[in-house]
Amino acid sequence: MYILFSLLGLLAVGGILFISFAPQFGAAAQGQSLERLQKSPQYRDGKFHNTSPTPMMDESPLLDKVKIFAKFLGGVEGSSPTDPLPMATLTKEDFLSDTSTTPKITWFGHSAVLLELDGKRIFADPMLGQRASPVSFIGSKRFSDQLPIKIEDLPPLDVVLLSHDHYDHLDHGTIKKLKEKTKHFFVPLGVAAHLVKWGVAPEKITELDWWETASYEGIFLAAAPARHFSGRSLTDRDRTLWCSWVLKGAQHSIYFGGDSGYDTHFKQIGEKYGPFDLTLLECGQYNEAWKYIHMMPEQTAQAFLDLKGKVLMPTHWGAFSLALHHWKEPIERLTKAAARQNIPVATPIIGQRWQVGRELPARPWWQPLN
Repeated sequence: MYILFSLLGLLAVGGILFISFAPQFGAAAQGQSLERLQKSPQYRDGKFHNTSPTPMMDESPLLDKVKIFAKFLGGVEGSSPTDPLPMATLTKEDFLSDTSTTPKITWFGHSAVLLELDGKRIFADPMLGQRASPVSFIGSKRFSDQLPIKIEDLPPLDVVLLSHDHYDHLDHGTIKKLKEKTKHFFVPLGVAAHLVKWGVAPEKITELDWWETASYEGIFLAAAPARHFSGRSLTDRDRTLWCSWVLKGAQHSIYFGGDSGYDTHFKQIGEKYGPFDLTLLECGQYNEAWKYIHMMPEQTAQAFLDLKGKVLMPTHWGAFSLALHHWKEPIERLTKAAARQNIPVATPIIGQRWQVGRELPARPWWQPLN
């Protein structure tokens, strides 16, 4: 018994030390950044809050949590594809040789999207790692072993845009490889501390609260509300802010939703900044147990209408299994809901670079796959 308790104690101490010192967990805000976030209308009692009450799964009855955990352990049939997903390959020259200013979009799976607006390259939530996890051997593995282009081969980036600090949106390894080829980072309050710890120069980072705005070489940016949460360890829940983003160029506007449960903020954003030529909204990794922080696909369609969108491109699917549904279920439910309301939906394959305002990439490429 003494040996058992000693081993458990050593494991506990080792875990605490690992979380405290491993760089992938990031860092807590300090100095002026901490003072600024503490003045945010969203911040009270030591953490950020959503506008509407947002119950979390860990507040559910114990039996419900046990059932969900058991389902995760048992797995869900079809949660990951057995067939390889179609993918377009890219080279750096594909981007550098194109001098047109027509907005273009390239999806890297999940929520990682490379936007080209008025000649600027903006990478939103560039999670390009193989696992949505702080370690390489635990957590959901990316459906595809390869990316459309190696991180090292990406062209220079003007902006990296982050919606929040969860592992499926903010990846330590990816940022380490992008920091030298990225001119500026725009992030919600508190997230800068992670980037600084990973070697990003503080002067290259701008932190924004909800409804605050900035500009970058002619591009207008606004951090807008979302209904979600944050955290990278067991002790930092909601210590950083989460947000969505509004981007406006000379003639086109784009909305990037990040992660969010459905709420009234979509209508508020649509009234203030809509209409949007392209609306990027999550449609996957949902469950009734966490319905307040992730939308059901039918709610995604309604959020698009609230935002006054012109074209909907679904994200947060096609790369990782982070919920208890079939991997194709999100896009199937969304496309059906969109069809009922005559919503134009763009469904490019991973790596497909397409132009906003041209013919939509709308082939149901997922249908024949298992």
